[in-house]
Amino acid sequence: MGIPSADWLVRPIGPVDEAEVSAVLAERFGVTGTVHDLGSQQDRNYRVRTETGDYVLKIANPASDPAALRAQCAAVERLADASGLRLPRAHAGVDGEVVQRLSAGGVELVCRLLDYVPGEPIMDSRYLAPPVVARLGELAGRVVAGLADFAGVEQERPQLWDLRNALTVVETLAPHLPDQERAARVLRASRAAHTLLEPFVDRLPVQVIHGDVTDNNVVCEPAADGRRMPVGVIDFGDLGLGWTVAELAVTCASVLHHHGAGPASVLPAVHAFHAVRPLANEEVDALWPLVVLRTSVMVVSGQYDTLLDPGNSYASVALDREWAMFEAAVSVPAEVMTAQLRHALGRPSAQLLPVAEHTLLPGLPDDVASLDLSVSSEELHTGRWLAPDAETALARATLAAGHTAVRTRHGEFRLTRTIVDDSVPAATCALGVELHLTGPAEIRAPWAGTVTRHGDTGVTLHTGGLDLLLDGVDAEVQPGPVVSGRRLGTVAAREGVRVLGIQLFRSCATGDRPPRFAPPELAAGWLEVCPDPTRLFLAPDAPDASSSAPYDAPLSARDAQQAITEAELLERREHSFATVQEHYFETPPQIERGWRHHLVDTRGRGYLDMLNNVTILGHGHPGLGEAVHRQWRRLNTNSRFHYASVVELSERITGLLPAELDTVFLVNSGSEAVDLALRLAWAATGRQDVVAVEEAYHGWTYASDAVSTSIADNPNALASRPPWVHTVAAPNSYRGRHRGPQARRYAPEAAARIRELADQGRPLAAFVCEPYYGNAGGMALPDGYLRQVYEATRDVGGLCVADEVQVGYGRLGSHFWGFEQQGVVPDIVTVAKAMGNGHPLGAVITRRDIADAYRTQGYFFSSAGGSPVSSVVGLTVLDALRDEDLQTNAREIGAHLKGRLLELAERHALIGAVHGSGLYLGVEFVRDRESLEPATEETAAICDRLRELGVIVQPTSDRQCVLKIKPPLCLTRRSADVFADALDDVLTHGW
Repeated sequence: MGIPSADWLVRPIGPVDEAEVSAVLAERFGVTGTVHDLGSQQDRNYRVRTETGDYVLKIANPASDPAALRAQCAAVERLADASGLRLPRAHAGVDGEVVQRLSAGGVELVCRLLDYVPGEPIMDSRYLAPPVVARLGELAGRVVAGLADFAGVEQERPQLWDLRNALTVVETLAPHLPDQERAARVLRASRAAHTLLEPFVDRLPVQVIHGDVTDNNVVCEPAADGRRMPVGVIDFGDLGLGWTVAELAVTCASVLHHHGAGPASVLPAVHAFHAVRPLANEEVDALWPLVVLRTSVMVVSGQYDTLLDPGNSYASVALDREWAMFEAAVSVPAEVMTAQLRHALGRPSAQLLPVAEHTLLPGLPDDVASLDLSVSSEELHTGRWLAPDAETALARATLAAGHTAVRTRHGEFRLTRTIVDDSVPAATCALGVELHLTGPAEIRAPWAGTVTRHGDTGVTLHTGGLDLLLDGVDAEVQPGPVVSGRRLGTVAAREGVRVLGIQLFRSCATGDRPPRFAPPELAAGWLEVCPDPTRLFLAPDAPDASSSAPYDAPLSARDAQQAITEAELLERREHSFATVQEHYFETPPQIERGWRHHLVDTRGRGYLDMLNNVTILGHGHPGLGEAVHRQWRRLNTNSRFHYASVVELSERITGLLPAELDTVFLVNSGSEAVDLALRLAWAATGRQDVVAVEEAYHGWTYASDAVSTSIADNPNALASRPPWVHTVAAPNSYRGRHRGPQARRYAPEAAARIRELADQGRPLAAFVCEPYYGNAGGMALPDGYLRQVYEATRDVGGLCVADEVQVGYGRLGSHFWGFEQQGVVPDIVTVAKAMGNGHPLGAVITRRDIADAYRTQGYFFSSAGGSPVSSVVGLTVLDALRDEDLQTNAREIGAHLKGRLLELAERHALIGAVHGSGLYLGVEFVRDRESLEPATEETAAICDRLRELGVIVQPTSDRQCVLKIKPPLCLTRRSADVFADALDDVLTHGW
């Protein structure tokens, strides 16, 4: 096989003997130290360790121009003074020159001694979080801004990595590559990208650029959350004149091989670059074609280097990485990515559609019904949207109701396309429409063009750069030119159904056909390339026609409105909703739909809900919805009226508890339940002092907040307690004062504290505690803890309050109530959350004598507590728990999930412990298993990454280093595995 020749093709140099390297260091630079070969694609780099510091001896390829090397050193000095980056500054040799000559293996070479820039690169394929990608873009922007008027490059010589030469490089090298199938793909993509680039080549700004600000040429230091954040730039070997925007293209391309990356992953880099050095419109339009060209050059040059130097492991190892970049770059048409970039920077195009001279379906009636397949659809309920034929079924039902035609909506994020239990966002945005008909309908060309056929029932009308794609046509026209209004055929009937798919598509340089649906993250770009065809068959004044953008509006207008909805809503929330009522995640998805243990945002993205212990039955429970609907239509009032449901609910609750707990108060929340429990204890004992466990949360009312000691919920909790609240140590057997077997000491110490208070004249009214330690992350209390503490409390005349707000109702799997696990019976039980499956409903259950004592305080009344609707909710939840055997499911699926998590702990050192039982679990992250230093920032970052993978989970505990795993009890084994696999992915590939 012949090797091509060109002045920009450089033959890599072989290794230089380390003894020769040491001699050069001593003779030319006066430096002695140990030498280690760092590897390189074309040059040779050696790390030099000395007693005074570390350096890199960079031996340049014979083709390198010494003047260019001096220019690199000057550029570094320029940036070092202006950018604040860590940079490889050059050290002059003993003769005062930064570039020194040497002879190795009979070849004359030049070298430089540079500062070793501390830090680690990120060229491995681990996941890059958006903040890391943004920092890469920022660094690229700072470099080009710092070099904007740098004139140190003496002459312009064609270079391999100068993207102005990209197509020439690819066309020269591709014919000589061993894999000609790949070479052909790269050639096609490069030529298509070059075609898109040609209109801008004379208008793109040119300056001196680094040319290689990539994951391999930045150094990073770990941030608090464990992410490696770029802080410096190295290797100025590709410095030279080039398009300014090429610097960003090179950076973006380097992101694409990382785990989980796709074209949309580069958007943070583009935003950050633009903030430092604003992009002109033509630069935005050129950016993605340049990314494609950059990845193409990398593929062909990488294979070329392995041909020249088969033993160069540095080059050969990179081949798969370079191919992955290319595959990602061409996975979306460049025109789509350009539209997406314009949209992201607030610069949507204003392209117009040609005027339709004829109606596509002239016999279609004006009253075409519109299907609502969105996430907010009222027609898709009780999970029917998950059915494979949900769209067809709804269309047929609408036709059966008397309509002759039904259409879907363009640009709609369809709930019917949502996929659950998958880490990859589904393609949910409709890029066309479907028309469902009861009878035959003729199809005519809306404008003149050329017809081609695809498949048995596909027709495409080409008009300039626009294609009209029709699927479901009994075609009558032959391929070739047609005039406007020409009859193309009729809507085909298949199995008694007539469905016509209609899609417009602005033809792409690659010639690819568009998909029918786009993923949410690229919807804006695809919608600009696939404009709305609705007006081709629906008159502008027809019902519901306003949902489509008019022909004379920018094609992205509809999508722009949808895209800003979430941001606008969040901004409105910040203005009208108290910000202390925080939301999950910094940029939260807008959740508008739920079903069982899944949530769906407005763009059709499905999420696995591993957090929502409020909805114990799951979201959208049909039985609960129907029961509430019936009762609300019938009656809703307060519990002073006499009706059956409040009696039935009270009896059902007491029937689930020990016999002595026979009296119920109904309230609206867990906070109110704990508050009332304490007031009952005060009334029954005539005292006020309460002992609470540290690091616990009980609510936000006056009394429940007073006994809440969690500093995660209130940083001043320990300092702001009223004098009647006393605390005992958190019985945390993992990281508390007593650990492992020594945790048995917590109970005697707590009991002693209770007796000590009584001896001091402050006998307790109550001891309040979660019977399964929730705030710590779902941790069992030490065996016998409550038995000993309850005994001490009762010895001094106090009452024992079990806060079952989080753990009650079978979540543990092994027990219905948490206190059962401890083998005790409390005097007062509080419950909420699960009791109403998200409806505001709580209860306090106690003995009759304690309940009657409240009369000394007056009477008790809660307007909505125990209302007819609330009571029906409570009864329906209990029915579903029983009939669906959810406690058993919690036990079995929880055991399986805990087993998976324990297995992850064996492989990932960040997991310090797995706590809990049933579906009341916690995964505790630590930086060190000996010191148990909490991995707080890492936990938050892991939750963000899990959300990107379609899992909703949040941190808990005072240290915020425990994953709170308390999903609806209907969780399936499949979904438990999806969560465990996603967590494994994050811990393996980064966050």
